Amino acid sequence: MNLTAIRTALPEVVILEPKVFGDDRGFFYESFNGREFAEGTGVDRNFVQDNHSRSARNVLRGLHYQINQPQGKLVRVVSGRVFDVAVDIRRSSSNFGKWTGIELSAENKRQLWIPEGFAHGFVVLSEFAEFLYKTTDYYAPEYERSLAWNDPAIGIEWPFDGEPLLSKKDAVAPALADAELFN
Repeated sequence: MNLTAIRTALPEVVILEPKVFGDDRGFFYESFNGREFAEGTGVDRNFVQDNHSRSARNVLRGLHYQINQPQGKLVRVVSGRVFDVAVDIRRSSSNFGKWTGIELSAENKRQLWIPEGFAHGFVVLSEFAEFLYKTTDYYAPEYERSLAWNDPAIGIEWPFDGEPLLSKKDAVAPALADAELFN
């Protein structure tokens, strides 16, 4: 198997470490293999959309989710470093309101599987970062929702000083207690 799967504190959120073949010429690895993804995560999903973003240092994107047409996301960084976060927003979950975070970078080549029912966000730790992610459903702006990145009820320990650079929608995102969530 060319993939190691590591469960996080939120067991549905899985870190995926690819086996990298490298020498003085460079490296090669499979960035996605459907069979190994299913074996490593325990879920079988079809991905329908790939997204690519580039952001500068201290840009914080999130915490995002779609209330209808929820998206599972397989995320990775191909340039730079980010701190990536998933928050369980399923009211029926024993982990409701809990978060997990991991550094993703071009160097460590780790990926993170964030299933449906979780909010997702990241902050850029390097000068810039290029972030790629696959989704299990199409983007539907009418169902897009955000949570406040700094909600004390969630208590994410973001690894940066000062204030992040936010979009207008993220700057006014509601707290967990006031948000539209999953049952």
